[in-house]
Amino acid sequence: MGDRMTEAEQLAILRDQIDDIDQTIQKLINQRAQCAQRVAEVKLASGAGDIQFYRPEREAQVLRRVMERNEGPLSDEEMARLFREIMSACLALEEPVKVAFLGPEGTFTQEAALKHFGHSAVAQPMAAIDDVFREVEAGAVAYGVVPVENSTEGVISHTLDSFIDSSLKISGEVVLRIHQYLLVGENTRRDKISRIYSHPSSLAQCRKWLDQHYPSAERIPVSSNAEAARLVKGEWHSAAIAGDMASQLYGLEKIAEKIEDQPDNSTRFLIIGNQEVPGSGDDKTSLMAATRNQPGALHDLLEPFHRHGIDLTRVETRPSKVGAWSYVFFIDFVGHADDDRVRMAMAEVEQRVSDLKILGSYPKGVL
Repeated sequence: MGDRMTEAEQLAILRDQIDDIDQTIQKLINQRAQCAQRVAEVKLASGAGDIQFYRPEREAQVLRRVMERNEGPLSDEEMARLFREIMSACLALEEPVKVAFLGPEGTFTQEAALKHFGHSAVAQPMAAIDDVFREVEAGAVAYGVVPVENSTEGVISHTLDSFIDSSLKISGEVVLRIHQYLLVGENTRRDKISRIYSHPSSLAQCRKWLDQHYPSAERIPVSSNAEAARLVKGEWHSAAIAGDMASQLYGLEKIAEKIEDQPDNSTRFLIIGNQEVPGSGDDKTSLMAATRNQPGALHDLLEPFHRHGIDLTRVETRPSKVGAWSYVFFIDFVGHADDDRVRMAMAEVEQRVSDLKILGSYPKGVL
C-alpha cells in the first residue's frame, strides 16, 4: 500500500505535465505568429499592389492537412476548429479580415462567418443580402457571407438573383448544422407562452414540434431569429425560436433544445469576394447560364458535363430578368475552372447558351 500514490498525488503529476505542455504549445503558437508576420513582410517588400493576406485555397489546404494527420482523441473537426482560430489570430497580426454578413448580430449567418474566418475577423452585420453584395463591391470589406440553401427549406432565391447583376466571385462555402432552441426571457413562464417569434424558415423547420408542444400559441414571423430573441427579451408570455448565438447575445433561457424537425438540418453559406481563387486540390465551381425557351434546352446545357465526367452537385432554375432569356440556371459541380476537362466542357456549354458566367471556383467547405 505504501508504494501506491494517492489520487491527489497522481493529479498533481498530471497537472504539472499539462502545465509543461501548455508552455510548449504557447511558444509554438507564437513562433507560428512570427512566421506569419514574416510572410506579410515578404509580401509588402515585393511592392505589388492589391496584396492578399488571406488566401482561401491556402487555408483550405492547411486545414485539410490538420484533419488528415490528426490521431485523436480530439475529433478531426474539433482539431481543425482549434487551428482555424490560431490561423485567424495569426492573420489578424498582418491584417484582420473584414467581413460583411447578413445580420443582425446573433444570426446563423454570423455564426457561419465566424466558423469560416475565425473569431479574430472583423464581422459587420448588414440589413439585407443586397447590402452584403454592395459592401463587398465597394471594397468596404474583403468578403461577404450570405446563405444560399437550406437542407429542409431549399434554395434562398434572393442570393441567387443577386449574382445575376453582380461581378463578385464566390471564394468559399461553409455548411452549418442548424440547431434551433426555444428561448424565453426572465418574465415568461413556459406554461404561459402565447406567442412564438421566429424567422419564417425557422418556424417551418420546427412546425411538427410546435404542433405537438405549443399547438395554440400564435406563430409570428419576423425578419430574423436574432430579432425574435430581441423581442422576447422584454416581453411577457412570448418565446423565440433561435440559435445559440442569439440566446447568448440576449441572455435568454433555453427551455427546449434542438427542436428542428429534421435532425440533419443544415444551411450552406457562400463566401463572396472580388478575386478569383486558385485551385486547392479539392474544389467546386458555380456558374450561371441563360437559355432560350426551346425544347431540350436543359438537356443541351447539361449534356457536356455528363460526357466529360463532371459531377453536378446542384442545378437550380430562376426566372430571367431579361425578356430575351426565359430561364437562368445556377449549376454547382465538382472541379476547378482551370481543370482541363472543366475547360473543355465550358467551351461546349458556351456554344449552347445565350449567356454563361462562372461565379467562382473555390475550395470545398472543410469545416
